[in-house]
Amino acid sequence: MSGQLKEVRNRIKSVTSTQQITKAMKMVSAAKLRRAQDAIIQMRPYSRKMQEMLGNIVSGSSSDANMPLADERPAERILMIPITSDRGLCGGYNAYVIKLTREIITTKYAAQHAKKNVTILPLGKKGYEYFLRNNYKVVDNYWNIFADLSFDNVRKAAVYAQQAFLNKEYDRVELVYSQFKNAGTQIFTAEPYLPIPKAEKKKGAKSSDFIFEPSMGVLLQELMPKILNTQVFKAILDANASEHGARMTAMDKASENANDLLKSLKISYNRARQAAITTELTEIVSGAAALQG
Repeated sequence: MSGQLKEVRNRIKSVTSTQQITKAMKMVSAAKLRRAQDAIIQMRPYSRKMQEMLGNIVSGSSSDANMPLADERPAERILMIPITSDRGLCGGYNAYVIKLTREIITTKYAAQHAKKNVTILPLGKKGYEYFLRNNYKVVDNYWNIFADLSFDNVRKAAVYAQQAFLNKEYDRVELVYSQFKNAGTQIFTAEPYLPIPKAEKKKGAKSSDFIFEPSMGVLLQELMPKILNTQVFKAILDANASEHGARMTAMDKASENANDLLKSLKISYNRARQAAITTELTEIVSGAAALQG
């Protein structure tokens, strides 16, 4: 009986120690989330407007305009850019990004995948490890982008994708990441990156008419890469906030589960202790009765 009590006591200590860790991780993630949330909220309006402007220019331009980054061609070679985290313990966050990437590859790009014409440019250690382990073609130069998260480092990955598209190494480039909504909700999404998608024309909407100064060619040559770099950076900020939100939620749930387990273990401990006391009393009473007899 004493061995059983000791085992329960050890489990209680272990769960209490784990609960302290999960509570600490939740507090750290909450602090990081506030900064990450502020960053993405400030970035979204600028990024949305720039993408809208670029899509309108591409839609309204003549077919002979020189816009190689908007060049539509048969989708023979595909580059997927899944954005995951470097660390785990964030619920199903990484698993959902990887699952969505695989679904797109096996459905939308099944023919290209069969020809081994799908390449992965993972941003984040978890995605890099998964796709490398499962024998996908992987570009392994930019996976550690979260080790030093900055616009300059993100730009390097974006420039690689743009240059590879211009060199016709890839005909389609897609981003797969999690849009941050709130701490408990992430929207896992895939969006086309290259060629630059045209803006959808709404019914009754007037076509945009731009006056370019200097010429459209000079402006687009300068603006297109910057806007595309901004698009990747916005996706990275979304993913960063989503990761911290997912981890905070996961650690909060883990702390609650640890609390429930502690209650159950304490009940088991008290029952075992009561049983031990009852057994000892019974032995004492039996011994006293034997002496009297």
